[in-house]
Amino acid sequence: MGASVLLKYYKGSFIFTAICLALAGWLGWELTGNVAGTLGILWITAVLGVLEVSLSFDNAVVNATVLRDMDDKWRHRFLTWGVLIAVFGMRIVFPLAIVAIAAGIGPIAAVKLAAGDPQTYQRIIEGAHIGIAGFGGAFLGMVGLNFFLDQEKDVHWIGPVERPIAGLSQISGLAIGIVLLTLYGVSSFLGSEEALTYLVSGMLGLVVFIIVHGLGTVLEGDGDAAVGAAGRSGLASFLYLEVLDASFSFDGVIGAFALSNNLFIIALGLGIGAMFVRSMTIMLVDHGTLTQYRYLEHGAFYAIIALAAIMLLSARFHIPETITGLIGAGLIGLAFWSSVRANRKDPADPLEAADPVSPSGAPLDKA
Repeated sequence: MGASVLLKYYKGSFIFTAICLALAGWLGWELTGNVAGTLGILWITAVLGVLEVSLSFDNAVVNATVLRDMDDKWRHRFLTWGVLIAVFGMRIVFPLAIVAIAAGIGPIAAVKLAAGDPQTYQRIIEGAHIGIAGFGGAFLGMVGLNFFLDQEKDVHWIGPVERPIAGLSQISGLAIGIVLLTLYGVSSFLGSEEALTYLVSGMLGLVVFIIVHGLGTVLEGDGDAAVGAAGRSGLASFLYLEVLDASFSFDGVIGAFALSNNLFIIALGLGIGAMFVRSMTIMLVDHGTLTQYRYLEHGAFYAIIALAAIMLLSARFHIPETITGLIGAGLIGLAFWSSVRANRKDPADPLEAADPVSPSGAPLDKA
């Protein structure tokens, strides 16, 4: 892929990065008043951007999986409105909402707390980690399991593992049972109050997954007009992608506090990463990469299951975000390498990409 093609997709991200770094430089000077401190904040902002991208390779692939079957109108809405929600909603508003709820204060007071007392702000955010781990881990676990619990999936990366799992899809509610047992197992290592928070949050993650998938089924089945059905399906897919992005961003937002407890520095760094994920998603859709590299999608969903397991276990065990990012990138890289080898071995094989995990259709029935 030539430099001109890459520039076409990543030009906006580079411009956004330059703006964010300029703002980080100004903020660094205002906070420290010296060149060394400003350079330190610029470095932290850049590292946060790289961290977000490394944690979100699988997010980009899954986004592309759903977007390739969305109509142009809803695809455009996700890539514009959805990115605004991802950058400003999940990286700024969401942490502030957690602090406001946990501390019992208003949104303006939460902003003042983030700006004036970042240590307390960080403590409140980290204190909410148990609930975040339960919700995000349960939702992502359902996403990953429902991809493999699909008897109609005819493309398998690791056949001896995936074929038997696909055959178990006839067991109603299997994915939900697996997630519930995992939640219960981890909760047994927590104190009574933390265990209750963890279990309730996990069950809410399951409920949100069921609602979003059920919404897609209901909306697609309501009405006879094809255009109207496509629009309703687009709405369900949009909501699904937003919840999915929120689940992916949890670990990035929490992990960012290892580098900085300043809300605005974190927002700038993670915002840079979110924009590059958007560019990556568009490139994957436009170039049909998921079809060209037949196992890339599988690698992303293995990474999702790994991330779900890490989030669920993180309620009891500390797992560095670096390990999370390396596991995700490693699985996708291995899937890409396997796809290249398969294409060289049988380039004429007209394999189609695996069925996307969308908010509509059978996935809910396979749960």
